[in-house]
Amino acid sequence: MKISENMLENGSKNEVNKVLLMAVTMTSNFFNPLMGAAVNVALPKIGGEFAMNAVDMSWVTMAYLLTSAVFLVPLGKIGDMWGRKKMFLYGNIFFGFATLLCAIAPSGFFLIISRLLQGIGSAMMFSTSMAMVISAFPPSERGKVIGLNVSAVYVGLSAAPVLGGILTQSLGWRSLFFINAVVSLIIVIVTFSKIKSEWKETDQDKFDWLGTLIYMPSMTALMYGFSKLPTQLAIILTIAGILGIVGFVLVEFKADYPVLNMKLFFENKIFASSNLSAFINYAATFAVSFVLSLYLQYAKHLSPKEAGLVLITQPILMALVAIFSGRLSDKINPRWLASSGMAISVIGLFLLTLIEHETSLSYIVTALGILGFGFGLFSSPNTNMVMSSVERRYYGIASATVSTMRTTGMMFSMAIASLSVHVFVGNQKISDVNIESFIHSSKVVFGVFTILCIVGVFSSFVGKRLMKASN
Repeated sequence: MKISENMLENGSKNEVNKVLLMAVTMTSNFFNPLMGAAVNVALPKIGGEFAMNAVDMSWVTMAYLLTSAVFLVPLGKIGDMWGRKKMFLYGNIFFGFATLLCAIAPSGFFLIISRLLQGIGSAMMFSTSMAMVISAFPPSERGKVIGLNVSAVYVGLSAAPVLGGILTQSLGWRSLFFINAVVSLIIVIVTFSKIKSEWKETDQDKFDWLGTLIYMPSMTALMYGFSKLPTQLAIILTIAGILGIVGFVLVEFKADYPVLNMKLFFENKIFASSNLSAFINYAATFAVSFVLSLYLQYAKHLSPKEAGLVLITQPILMALVAIFSGRLSDKINPRWLASSGMAISVIGLFLLTLIEHETSLSYIVTALGILGFGFGLFSSPNTNMVMSSVERRYYGIASATVSTMRTTGMMFSMAIASLSVHVFVGNQKISDVNIESFIHSSKVVFGVFTILCIVGVFSSFVGKRLMKASN
C-alpha cells in the first residue's frame, strides 16, 4: 500500500485551513447530534401527529442509526481512496437533502424512510471527519483536537433538549429538520469554497465489493432482527446476520484490499479493546435520553421544554469533561481515564434502575449528572486510543470503525429499549392506563445497561494493561 504524494504535498498547505477545518467539523459534530437528540424530545408530538405507538416512535431514531452503522465502514474505505474531503462534502449535501425530506414528511412511514437516507449522509460525514482533522494536526495535539470535536457533539446534545423542546412547542417538530438543512447548506458552501486541501492515502487500492456485499446485508439483518426480537422472523434475521458477519471476517482475512482490515482487530489488541469499549459504552447509555424523555412526559406530565431542561444535565457535563479529558489524554495513559469514566457511568445507571412513578426530578438530575461525567471522562481518551494505535494510512478506516462501534452501540441500545417496551407495553400507546408497565420496562432497560457498563469496565482495564505492556 502506498501513501499518496498528493496527500503529503497537501499536508504542508493545511496550516491556513486548520481553523476552518476545525470549524466545519465541529459545526457538523454539533448540529447532527443536536437534531438527533432533539428528535427524542419531539417524539411524543411526532407520534401524536402520525398516530404512532412507542415501538414505531423508536424507529424514527433507529432508522437513522441503522443505515449509519451499515454504511460507515464501506464509506470510510471509499473516503481513503477517493478523498476524505470529497466524502465529507458530498455527505453534507446528501444529508441536507434527506433532512429536508424529513421536514416535509406527510406520514410516519415517509419520515422513517427519510431518516434512513439521513443515516447514509451521516455515515459519509462521520467516516471521514475525524480522520481529516487528525491528518491535519500533529500527533502532539491529537488528544486536544479529538477532545474539541467530541465536546462539540456533547454541546449539541446539551443544547438539544432545551432547543428541541422550545422549537417543538413554538414552531413544531418540523422546524428541527428545516434548521439542520440550512446548517448543512452553510457547511457545504464553506467546505467547497474555503478548504482546498485533500486527504487521500492511496491511489492503488481496489474496492472490496465482495466483502461489502456480505457486510452490509449481514449488519442490516443483525441490527434489524435484534430490534424486533422475540418474533420468529427476528430470530431468523439475527442468526443470519451473525453468520453473515462471521463469513465477512473470513472473507476479509483473504482479501488483498479488504474493506475492513481484520488484522487491526486480531493483531492490534489496543485497537480491538478500545473499539469494544466504545461499543459497550454507547450500547449502555444512548437510549437513556429516549427512555427518560418518554418517562418525563408521560409519567411526570412535563412539557417537551420542561423535559429538555431535565435531560440537559447529562450532555452538559459530557461536553465540559470531554474537553478536559481529551487534553489530559495527551499527557497520561488515556486508559486510566476511560476505565474510570466507565466505572462512574455504572453508578449513574444503577441509580436509574431505582426510579418509580414518584421519583423526584432532583434524583433524576443527580443520576444524569453522574452518568454525564463518566461518559465525558471515557469518550475522548478512548477515541484517542483508537486513532493513536494505527498507522496514518489507516486513519480513515479507524475513524469509520470507531464510528461504527458508536453507532452500532447506539442502535443496540435503542433495540434493547424498544424490546423491553414491546414486552411490557406491547403495541399500545403509552398512557396513564399502562404507565406503570412502561416504568417497569424502563427499570429493566437501565438494569441491562448497568450490567453492560460493568462488562465495559473490565474491557477498559484489559486495554489499559495492553497499553502498558506495549510501552
